Amino acid sequence: MIQLGVNIDHVATVRQARRGMEPDPVRASHEAELGGADGITVHLREDRRHIQDQDVERLRASVNVKLNLEMAATDEMVAIARRIKPQISMLVPEGRQEITTEGGLDVRANASRLKDVVARLKDGGMIVSAFIDPDPKQVEAAATAGFDVCEVHTGPYARAFASAGGDFLIRNLKDELAAVSNAGVQIRQLGMRFNAGHALNYHNVKPIASLDGIAELHIGHAIVSRAVFVGLREAVREMKRLMVEAATPARGL
Repeated sequence: MIQLGVNIDHVATVRQARRGMEPDPVRASHEAELGGADGITVHLREDRRHIQDQDVERLRASVNVKLNLEMAATDEMVAIARRIKPQISMLVPEGRQEITTEGGLDVRANASRLKDVVARLKDGGMIVSAFIDPDPKQVEAAATAGFDVCEVHTGPYARAFASAGGDFLIRNLKDELAAVSNAGVQIRQLGMRFNAGHALNYHNVKPIASLDGIAELHIGHAIVSRAVFVGLREAVREMKRLMVEAATPARGL
């Protein structure tokens, strides 16, 4: 069954706006679990703009599902991951001025460095994932570097969906979905797990969730936004239901 990893970064964003104690990401993780989350994702950024080191430590000690730590491929982050030991470490590109991650990791251009980072994380007992664009050369480079998982960047698909109003007769939207699908086929052929994420929401998630062989989606902003109105547990439940509906083959009459 397709799985949902809930990114709770923006719970911490609200907390950091006042540098206070609430809302607590750990409590958010428990609510997400009760809503059906199969994993909890956080991004420990170098500038610590939302999630803090102690959040990751507390989450690792308390979550009942897998913890996915998004991180830049730096010596500092590798050391933190090796100490805390989340189940999954996901390497992502990181820019200090960006609002959110703006593109996939360039594995091909940094092959030697990333191969070493992947080996160090695996030696620490973690599954290692790469956040990449749906580019055949990046998929191939990820396999060569030793990644276990590729999470395909769905941002371009999400932008195309919004522009087209979800109408797949519009060529650009159809092409962006095909790019994600084709990357997924290649990822699986090379022996890696096919995940996807970024800018997915309650309107655009179903076509991605219905792709063959997709294992897991990571979704954060849309769920936390919906939670403002319905609560986090219900927001997660709604998203999981949409994903499972899309991923379940229709039964013949």
